[in-house]
Amino acid sequence: MPSTKPRTAVYSGTFDPFTLGHDDVVRRAAGLFDQVIIAVAAAHHKKTMFTLQARVEQVRRATAHLPQVSVLPFDGLIMDFCAAHKASAVVRGIRNMTDFDYEAQMAAMNRKLRPGVETVFLLPEASLQCISSTLVREISKLGGDVSQMVSPEVAASLKAAHAAAGKGG
Repeated sequence: MPSTKPRTAVYSGTFDPFTLGHDDVVRRAAGLFDQVIIAVAAAHHKKTMFTLQARVEQVRRATAHLPQVSVLPFDGLIMDFCAAHKASAVVRGIRNMTDFDYEAQMAAMNRKLRPGVETVFLLPEASLQCISSTLVREISKLGGDVSQMVSPEVAASLKAAHAAAGKGG
């Protein structure tokens, strides 16, 4: 008899900013799971361009058309977040072998912490695999066109942030 328990996955990241590659992974995950929670990390270890609240709002706007997707901020261990939200899987987007090596190590460690939570790797569309938040921030800062890498709203947010900082574009 099939389980009536909804299949919930968590897709976590800093999302600084949320790119079209992230969006592609979310859409793919939404097709596989009943519910996808995008967990936007506080990221104390990184100097983020956007505040946590701004990143949460960017992601909410970008995914508003996906009814089974919710967006929450988080701080701490992703496995604790998964337990609190009864998630059975973590979704990770991988673009290349470097991502895979890192993510495989994280998946193994997460399995030790919470054996009941699976890690699912999803590849974004080939044309989006070169996009990273770090590169988007740098290109934008130098005045480059990021319109093929982020949504129009995120592009406008990047432009406004650089203008406020008195840099680039």
